[in-house]
Amino acid sequence: MTLTVTLIATLSTPLKAADLIGFWGTPQRGANSFNGLPPDQAYFDALSATGATWVRLTFSKWKGEGRDFLIGDIDNYQGLVTSDLKVLTDTLDRAHAANLKVVIVPLGIPGTRWAQQTPDGKYDSRLWREEVWQEPAIRFWGDLAAALKDHPAIAAYNLINEPVPEHKSSLEQHSDYAAMDAWYTQHQGSSRDLLKFYDQTTDAIRKVDPLTPVMVDAGWYADARTFGYWPRALKDQRTLYAFHMYEPYEATSAPNMQRRIPYRYPGTELEQKKWTQLAVWAHIDAPVHWAAKHNIPTNRLVAGEFGCMRLWADCGTYLEDVLTRLEYRQMHWAFYSFREDVWDGMDYELSPDLKSGQFYWMTEQGRSDEFKRDNPLFDIIKNYLKRND
Repeated sequence: MTLTVTLIATLSTPLKAADLIGFWGTPQRGANSFNGLPPDQAYFDALSATGATWVRLTFSKWKGEGRDFLIGDIDNYQGLVTSDLKVLTDTLDRAHAANLKVVIVPLGIPGTRWAQQTPDGKYDSRLWREEVWQEPAIRFWGDLAAALKDHPAIAAYNLINEPVPEHKSSLEQHSDYAAMDAWYTQHQGSSRDLLKFYDQTTDAIRKVDPLTPVMVDAGWYADARTFGYWPRALKDQRTLYAFHMYEPYEATSAPNMQRRIPYRYPGTELEQKKWTQLAVWAHIDAPVHWAAKHNIPTNRLVAGEFGCMRLWADCGTYLEDVLTRLEYRQMHWAFYSFREDVWDGMDYELSPDLKSGQFYWMTEQGRSDEFKRDNPLFDIIKNYLKRND
């Protein structure tokens, strides 16, 4: 069952108290919520108690009326699903009750389904290969903005998580800036032009919602360096520019934990560089330099995700180095992730004694409330979150 945009817009949500571009005027610190179930009130209350002021929330893992929550079917979008929209707005109400602002971020939109929800588990790049898919994707965002524009929790629309318009093209990840510039010149104006897609999507949003900020991820899975090939800022002045920080990914991610001798930090050489504290800081600084070139203030830059495997020996050192630089640059940030119910890898509260197998077994048994949350790793993050107080 779907609703028209006109009817969706009449759903009973309270009016915004203020234009929320002002929320982003000073550094905001928060977390990602990528849970398999809509978070309950206790979840949001616990996050708020850490000092967090915002949460980057995805609904794409939730079970809905159709194949894809809220969208119905990414392959054939016909409008927002009524029952799913009610679940989403109720969840937003709970976040608002906990005094948290929310950035909504879909993992998939019409034309690109999240890789973990595709039959072969591979990246779905239709949106970037075929122009025909962009119309329903843009229409979806116009519908969603019409539905949520007056909800007081909404602080931004993050248009798509970790886009990869470069997928299966001539541009390799971690290419130098000359190669990136040449690639963009070749594809500018095409379906692979991320700026064009963002401008068109924002135009659709502005027809129904002139105020709510939009948040846009850089290309190549939101790699901080890929802003470098963008020749300009987006047209809309209420735009936040987001990147994700897991570099060096080969060291911070799950596969490293399966290596006989895991990569270490600092000092390991990956991606043709030695990853020291200065290398991490330089990677984080890349968007800062790009923004300065285009007269974009630093308070429009967001580290939308960052993190490392909680059982990695060097995770604490890495988190401290990332947070130190984000704070120095006065960027907004959200760590990944807070109490994820389907994966334990980056839940920094969990006791180091709790291994993944035990996490999944206890979750299946309905005993997740018994998890010990005494990991000193989370103290590193919490010390920075408390600066919101």
